[in-house]
Amino acid sequence: MIALNDISFEFGGRWLYRNAGWHIKPGERIGLIGKNGTGKSTLLRVITGEYTPAEGNVSRANSLKIGFLNQDLLSYDTENSVHEVALEAFEKQLVLHAQIEAILHKLEHDYSGDLIDKLGNLQQEFEAMGGYEMEYRTHEVLAGLGFTEDDQKRPLRSFSGGWRMRVMLAKILLTEPDLLLLDEPTNHLDLPAIQWLETYLDNFRGAYVIVSHDRFFLDRVVNRIVEVRHSKINHYAGNYSFYLQEKVLREDIQQAQYENQQRQIREAERFIERFKAKASKASQAQSRVKQLEKLDRVEAVEDDEPFVSFSFTAGIQAGVDIVRLRNVYKAYGEKVILKNSEATIQRGDKIALIGANGLGKSTVLRIIAGMESFDGERLPGYNVHQSFYAQHQVEALNLANNILDEMSLFVRDKGETYVRNILGCFLFTGDDVYKKIKVLSGGEKSRVALAKTLLSEANFLLLDEPTNHLDMQSIQILMQALSQYNGTFITVSHDRYFLSEVANKIWYIENQDVKEYPGTYAEYEDWNKRRKPEPAIIVTAKSENTTPQPKAESSSAATDNKKKNEIKKLRNQLEQMEGNISAEELELKKLQESLTNPEIFGDYNRMMVIEKDVKAQQKKIEVLQNEWESIILKIEELEHLE
Repeated sequence: MIALNDISFEFGGRWLYRNAGWHIKPGERIGLIGKNGTGKSTLLRVITGEYTPAEGNVSRANSLKIGFLNQDLLSYDTENSVHEVALEAFEKQLVLHAQIEAILHKLEHDYSGDLIDKLGNLQQEFEAMGGYEMEYRTHEVLAGLGFTEDDQKRPLRSFSGGWRMRVMLAKILLTEPDLLLLDEPTNHLDLPAIQWLETYLDNFRGAYVIVSHDRFFLDRVVNRIVEVRHSKINHYAGNYSFYLQEKVLREDIQQAQYENQQRQIREAERFIERFKAKASKASQAQSRVKQLEKLDRVEAVEDDEPFVSFSFTAGIQAGVDIVRLRNVYKAYGEKVILKNSEATIQRGDKIALIGANGLGKSTVLRIIAGMESFDGERLPGYNVHQSFYAQHQVEALNLANNILDEMSLFVRDKGETYVRNILGCFLFTGDDVYKKIKVLSGGEKSRVALAKTLLSEANFLLLDEPTNHLDMQSIQILMQALSQYNGTFITVSHDRYFLSEVANKIWYIENQDVKEYPGTYAEYEDWNKRRKPEPAIIVTAKSENTTPQPKAESSSAATDNKKKNEIKKLRNQLEQMEGNISAEELELKKLQESLTNPEIFGDYNRMMVIEKDVKAQQKKIEVLQNEWESIILKIEELEHLE
């Protein structure tokens, strides 16, 4: 489909990629990851042809159809309804529809045979292109992304930026591209919409590349990871969890190879220095010099993951009850959020408040904080000192201050060294602390506001979408901080991995009431599926007929079962193969570590034998990895045939 051949791209005086390669094949499901600023979004624009690399080239199939969801689409504005905007995806079908309508209008007074023949041809073409299903499909996709019947009739410009992006996503999905490029698609979605998108992508017939900081989402929808790091494009054949494990193994092997090579270099340099002046050894010394010059140097592993030693604690201990809500009624006009609702937060609770947008999660958070009017009672507990984080905290930062001054004003008695240490944990190091708040990105401002919230020494935190605009590093820092926090908190978030790591209780709004599940997010999700099987809205792209059809019986069902059994068998082989690879990689690691033993290093013959074993082991692993990839391809092929 697309090949990026030895591309290099420079931006702002630095190379984002240098001699990098990437081939995107039909049907691949790829997660594109990397730190903020490494050039992920830029790489998507190189793929589309919007940006041209300084070196190398990009080759694309002439007929390739690309759908690209990006933040620039937020600027799209129109009085047209949401449904009309999404329907624009059917450009050719709409042209045909207009022609058909024009002919039907003419037929009211002109019954010529030519006109009737033309109408029949147009209607036949319109049907072949799925024109009669486009209204239905548009409605289904918009419904899956959270738009009600009434919402779909409203003008696009009446919605917030996040909801507009949902419309743009719907429009792109409906175009049925060969290659789908999604830049942070879950940023503007709630949990039900994210789960719907996962189902849609599972049935999508084309290839896709997704940039996302939502590792839970990546684990569910991709089977290949591409990482942009140190101006290189690195490839991993697996989901995000597989990438994390494989990356550690690769770095261990690389570091062992680097250390082994450095020892060889030092030995060679000592030989050269010792014998370069002796006539009898001069040629050998010169030969060693040439060998060093031609040596393909192994790079040391650069540990660019932040070590976080930051911790924060509650200043004073609160009473057993943090806050109690009694007989709460809250409505906006005719829309009732809560009715006769009761809830209690106790000391030590770490609560995730979840649910679809529009149910009132942020409203509940403000009621708990005492920042929202309502009917009923709010009973605060003893010694409760609360701190509220939401988007308005980000907007309340003093734009004229630099980061250091903004934090220093907040913790006047701590000193600059303390403040710098804290900012370092939130990825502001060196001269970064002198950046003005007004020039920071949304994510950077969020990190500053979060740091201020966590340093408040409050014993009760209320966090409204704290992971929005944060990259994976920043989310990891927040999770570490909350995991060791000895106070109480309640958070609203659509990041399921974050919730699964930090929450010990789940609150959800159902039937205008706050209800509680006393367990982790993973346990809640499993329980929720059992009690209420989710009705999947599946829109299959690239199908000849998108009208729902009854399932075929007998032979078709037998074929499906055969495929499922074959896939199950292959997955078992895959699991066994992964175990074999891990075992062989462990053996390789032991061999490489043995080269660091001074006794072996000093014995040339033994060292040569082990190095020969290392090469043989590396070849063995390569063969196993090729077999592993072959099984993956077979599974993908069978899944695409389903």
